[in-house]
Amino acid sequence: MTQSPGAAADSRYARGGSARYGDRYGAPRRKMSRRAALIVSAVVLVVVVIGVALFAWSGNNATVSFKDVSFTTPDPWHATEDIEVTKDASQTAYCTVKAQDSSFGVVGWKQLEFGPVAGASGQTTQQAHVVLRTQTGAVSVSIDSCWVKGT
Repeated sequence: MTQSPGAAADSRYARGGSARYGDRYGAPRRKMSRRAALIVSAVVLVVVVIGVALFAWSGNNATVSFKDVSFTTPDPWHATEDIEVTKDASQTAYCTVKAQDSSFGVVGWKQLEFGPVAGASGQTTQQAHVVLRTQTGAVSVSIDSCWVKGT
């Protein structure tokens, strides 16, 4: 019995097509063992936990707190605010104060700088009286935000 060259070539693919796949794309990869998968998962988990811990530990410990003491709006073109800012004595902090109208639009704004306190250590509280020029009558004045220089 004679076979044609095409029939011999086709007989190697008669095993469910796996030989054709192997010839075309190479041998299939072996699956990772369960033990190896557990080891890889554990290593990834340890790296993630260490990364989160380092991120939390290396975070900036510079904090600043602030308090609105009082405000006045003596006329439609001015507003005043008395504030207190507590920060580390060696740090420089910046705060923004804003005046708003009845529809919550900002009608006045100012940035303040609270520099280092000479001869002091630890937390210090500094006070400021801020005078804002406003575009229209303000109904509220407040500290918008405060931050430590470099953060």
